[in-house]
Amino acid sequence: MPESHAKSLYPSGSEGRPSKIAIIGAGAVGTAVAYACAMRGDARSIVLQDINKPKVEAEALDIAHGIQFTPTGSVEGSDDVEIVRGADLVIVTAGAKQKPGQSRLELAGSTVDLMKKILPNLLAVAPEAVYMLITNPVDVVTYASLQLTGLPRNQMFGSGTVLDTSRLRYLVSLETGVATQNIHAYVAGEHGDSEVALWSSAEIGNVPIRHWGPTLNGRLFDTLLQREIATEVVQSAYKIIEGKGATNYAIGLAASNIVGAVLRDESRVLTISTLLEDWEGISDVCMAAPTIVGRSGAGRVLNPPVTLGERDGLTASATRLREVARSLGF
Repeated sequence: MPESHAKSLYPSGSEGRPSKIAIIGAGAVGTAVAYACAMRGDARSIVLQDINKPKVEAEALDIAHGIQFTPTGSVEGSDDVEIVRGADLVIVTAGAKQKPGQSRLELAGSTVDLMKKILPNLLAVAPEAVYMLITNPVDVVTYASLQLTGLPRNQMFGSGTVLDTSRLRYLVSLETGVATQNIHAYVAGEHGDSEVALWSSAEIGNVPIRHWGPTLNGRLFDTLLQREIATEVVQSAYKIIEGKGATNYAIGLAASNIVGAVLRDESRVLTISTLLEDWEGISDVCMAAPTIVGRSGAGRVLNPPVTLGERDGLTASATRLREVARSLGF
C-alpha cells in the first residue's frame, strides 16, 4: 500500500502528521479504551503509560499482536511519561478503584491528589494535546484538573455521562424494539447518583417519547416507567462492579466514540463533562451537558428544553458536585 494512501486511513494530528493517542493508566479501563481505539482505528499510534512497567508493556504488546486485524498502526506501552510526547489526545484513566457499594464521589480526595502528581508531567510533554479525563469522580476531577493546570475548558474535559446516555438509550431500545442509533435521549448532570435523564427532550426517530404509545410490553412511557429506567441507569454500574469488579468494556467504547469526535473533527453532540457558565442557571462547576465536540475539544453547550423538575435536578446535581470540589479546596 502506498505510504500516502496508508496515512489517509487515519485522522490527522497537528500539522498534518499521523495522529497519536496517549492513555494514562493500564488498568481495566485504560486497556479497554486502548483496545476499542485500536479496533476503530481512531489514531495511527496508540501509547499506554503506567507506573507498572511489566503490566503496561504486556498489555500494549497483547493488543499490538492483533494489529493486523485493525486499522491502527502501532501500540506501545511504557512507564516513562516521555512516551506521551507529541500526543494529540491524552486520556487519563489512572485513579483509585471503585469498590462495591462505594459512590464515585467517595473517591474524590485520593484521585485529585493523584492528578496533582501526574498532570504537570503530562503537560510538560504534551502541552498542546486535548485532555479527556475518565477517572472517577470524573466531574470533580475535571474541575480540579482545570484549576490545577489552567487549561481552557475546551482543551480539558471529562467523559461525563456519554456512557450513561448509552445505557439509557439501550434500555429504551429494549422497551421499544427500535435500534439504539435511532433513540435520541440524554443524561446530564453528575456521572453518578444525582444524574438527570432529560426525558422532556427524548425522541425515538423524530417522535417525542411521550407520544410513542405502548412499548413492547404494552406500557406507556409515563413517569413511572421513566423513573424505573433512570434508576436502572444509575444502578447498573454498581451491579457490574459487584459482579466483576469494574466496568470497562462499555466505557472503552464510549471513550473511543469521544476520541473519534475529536480527532475526526466530527462536531458531534455528546454529554461530556465540561466547565459550565450560566447553563440552565448553573455556573462554576463541571458536569455533563449536551456539548458539540470537535478537533478543538469541548465546544458549544446546547440548551435542550427541560422541565422545571429536570432543571431542579440539574441544579441539585451541580450543588452536590460543587460542595465536594469546595471540600477539596477548589
